[in-house]
Amino acid sequence: MESEFPEELADALVRIQRLIRRRLRGGLTLPRLRGAEVELLRLVESRPGLRISDAARELHLAGNSVSTLVNHLVRDGYLTRETDPADRRAARLLLTEAAERRLRDWQRRRTELVGRHLARLDEADREALQAALPALRKLAVTLYEEAEET
Repeated sequence: MESEFPEELADALVRIQRLIRRRLRGGLTLPRLRGAEVELLRLVESRPGLRISDAARELHLAGNSVSTLVNHLVRDGYLTRETDPADRRAARLLLTEAAERRLRDWQRRRTELVGRHLARLDEADREALQAALPALRKLAVTLYEEAEET
């Protein structure tokens, strides 16, 4: 493996993510959500009833950091907390309708943005990107597993 390849790949992924975030912020009429807030909302969307401690572990953040995010998102009307019937000391997280609408809008705008730019690439580049998806997913899994080990 070329010694520059890992750095070039990481740089490209970061640039793409940063540009997508910046473009999606444009035209927002609502206050901007921070990246960690969106990550938490997306996690709760995929796992309704998730406990704060599980969210912290999944996001690789300190429990108090996730609690702070939850407090902000509850205050802003995007999350609700309900008592976990299995452990009355723990809270389960659920999205509000406002959060569901916001995530749907975000996903729609992101799909349109990326789709528009993919359409500008030639067929060979689109096929190369599509062919790389399984390898990128495996890379994400190995990064996640290593984070779980620490």
